[in-house]
Amino acid sequence: MEIDIEAAALLTRAEALVPTLRTNAVAAEKARWISEDTLEALAAAGVFRMTAPRRYGGQQASFETQCQVLAAIARGCPSTSWVATIYSAMTWLAAVFPDEAQEEIFADRDPRMSGVFSPTGVAAEQAGGYVVKGRWPFNTGGRGSRWTGLVAIAPTPDGSGMPLFAIARSRELTTLDDWDATGMSATGSNTVVADDVFVPAHRVLRLPDLMEAIHPHRHNHADPYFRHPLAPVLAVNAGGTPIGIARGVYENFMNRLPNRGIAYTTYTSKKDAPITHLEVGEAALRIESAEAHVHTACALLDRHRDVPMSKEERVKARVHIAYATGLARKAVDSLFFASGASVIQTGIPLQRFQRDMQALANHAIMHSPTAIELYGRVLCGLEPNTPIY
Repeated sequence: MEIDIEAAALLTRAEALVPTLRTNAVAAEKARWISEDTLEALAAAGVFRMTAPRRYGGQQASFETQCQVLAAIARGCPSTSWVATIYSAMTWLAAVFPDEAQEEIFADRDPRMSGVFSPTGVAAEQAGGYVVKGRWPFNTGGRGSRWTGLVAIAPTPDGSGMPLFAIARSRELTTLDDWDATGMSATGSNTVVADDVFVPAHRVLRLPDLMEAIHPHRHNHADPYFRHPLAPVLAVNAGGTPIGIARGVYENFMNRLPNRGIAYTTYTSKKDAPITHLEVGEAALRIESAEAHVHTACALLDRHRDVPMSKEERVKARVHIAYATGLARKAVDSLFFASGASVIQTGIPLQRFQRDMQALANHAIMHSPTAIELYGRVLCGLEPNTPIY
């Protein structure tokens, strides 16, 4: 099997950051945001531009590579991985905009873009663009982004309104200090506010067109890498973080295992107890199964270079990631439960990973039961009840 040297080098650089990310994680959680040093290290490693066009110094990394890189980062700090997930996904999204927008966003070869898809703003057409107004919660990574994508509704003659995706300069927006969560605390997912911000037309696309990566006026329009439908891209790119969280928990559990007994029993070494063998074995298999589901989802995109994805394949991309997230959550919860009361101390990383896993598994796209129902619905011959597929 041919080895992708470029992908291997990117993964090696990401893995090299894990010790530092683990060291910085406690301070990041307290600050509710990752440090500038961490952001610079990720940028230097090429993580933020791994999905950017080669024309602008990007790698156009496969989805398999993206998930491996983001999983490695999550082993160090789940919040950092989720911010890197958003930035890398939004970098891909920016690359389906017109070249004029790409020239702006990729000018310094260090794209850092956050984005919110909730249609909680309005857009009024003005000469040369749109004036955007509104507020968008859960803007993950917004505290460090240079660009922010926002969904705003523009009026239409029939009164239904057209959702637009507008990319604004982050410095033109106001970030509220309202992110205070028990999980993924360091993602800085604050509410962002636009107060009559002008966005030029070349940085605005109709959301339905963006969802299908339709825009002919760009240099990479014919490149299959940038012609995937948006929803599978966002879902599959997100698959690395839950895998990395589960791996991190497993590593932490196994590192704490030697010389630990089970309170109020005759077991002086937890590793000798059959219950531990069962817990470790089941957790390991769940993690390995989750990895297989992520691999399957990645392959759906990586192999469809010239052939459009079918409806069922698009739904599969989402459900395999959500199902993997559910398996990762079960593995994390079981190891947390098997760790004894001492695990709740803030100085033990496992408890933070467990809280981060709970937060991520409740994400609308990552929520396993919702995605499974969607998949079953399509298998039964019904139309999807969501545009996110």
